Amino acid sequence: MNITLAQIVVWLIIGLIGGTIAGIVVKWQRTGFGFWANFGIGLVGALVGGLIFRIFNLLPDLEQIAISLRDVAAATVGSLIFLVALWIWQHFSR
Repeated sequence: MNITLAQIVVWLIIGLIGGTIAGIVVKWQRTGFGFWANFGIGLVGALVGGLIFRIFNLLPDLEQIAISLRDVAAATVGSLIFLVALWIWQHFSR
């Protein structure tokens, strides 16, 4: 599997968008958790969401857009799942 520089750039952009949306939803602030935290959350979320969307074949028709709406949705959902898991881990590890 060959990954191009363009694919990496798109993945980074999608991760940032997904993390920012998740940060806004969770914090109810325009900046979310801040640039770098949103970015990190989005990258993890893109991996989690992408895996979930592929396993369950969710929204397969959205792949035809260049920066795919499916990928942004997967990154956002994955980011939210990651934040919930992080909250649960922090809440019960005290």
